[in-house]
Amino acid sequence: MKPTILMMPRIAAEAIARLKQSYTVIGPVDGDAAAAIPAEARDARVLVTYGGRRTSAELMDALPKLELIACYGSGVEGVDAAAAKARGIRLCNAADANARSVAEFAMGLMLCAMRGIGQGERFLRDGLWGKPGHYPVANTPDLAGRKIGIYGLGAIGSRIASRAAAFEMEVGYHSRSPKPDLPYRFHDSLPGLAAWADVLVVAVRASAETRNAIDDAVLNALGPAGYVVNIARGLVIDEDALCAALEQKRIAGAALDVFAAEPHVPGRLRALDNVVLTPHIAASSQDAKKEQLRMLLGNLEAFFAGRPILSPVTL
Repeated sequence: MKPTILMMPRIAAEAIARLKQSYTVIGPVDGDAAAAIPAEARDARVLVTYGGRRTSAELMDALPKLELIACYGSGVEGVDAAAAKARGIRLCNAADANARSVAEFAMGLMLCAMRGIGQGERFLRDGLWGKPGHYPVANTPDLAGRKIGIYGLGAIGSRIASRAAAFEMEVGYHSRSPKPDLPYRFHDSLPGLAAWADVLVVAVRASAETRNAIDDAVLNALGPAGYVVNIARGLVIDEDALCAALEQKRIAGAALDVFAAEPHVPGRLRALDNVVLTPHIAASSQDAKKEQLRMLLGNLEAFFAGRPILSPVTL
């Protein structure tokens, strides 16, 4: 008899088909409340979810045999970690599975914001090219020779750093501690990093410690020629402070793939032409999805075989 797993999110049909070769898959589930859990899922020992979805103590209690929460991606911020730990439930993710894809996307966002690619495309599509007036993207800065400050130098941040170095950018970072094995400039404070950088890239995990870390003080330190790129989590940036800084031209621009209350995007952001906005797709490449599925399958196989899971998350 195949083990039962509860699949909360909707994922690609090909991935579901692969999972069904080894498991009885129940789901997807619409909603995160315990009442939404199908009765046949009560025997599930594994719950598969996205890190951004809420996995509450109440939901855990609706699954009396639950032993493992497997996040289909790198994020785990939606899981009530304290509740899981108290119930002896383990947690794993697809650590680093999407790091390369997200790092590539961060570079694309940076190029779009700093070189005005989106503005140029709109200018062309609106039929304005060749008409009297100025190009909307004149005098944009090159990336080469500019300073990139990376907040969080983990799997994604370090890959952004190496790509930025290939663009001939000077790389600095702020993290919990210096990484002496890497050839980048460490800053012991986030405002200090922002004051040094021309572009500030957010690549840190969402946590109580990092919530609203990019606040008014950090944005003011970045200054009127500075840019913000966020491919981490929306909660790391104080969106009201960011909107005000953009509206008042206290920073030059921003490029955002994540938002505080997805899928809601503040109207103030959507109204601005110095912002690049994408719908949380940095990790949505073909290769990242394949690697996420490979990691999930590896974790499930190890769990049901009684072996250590491949990418445990410490609770």
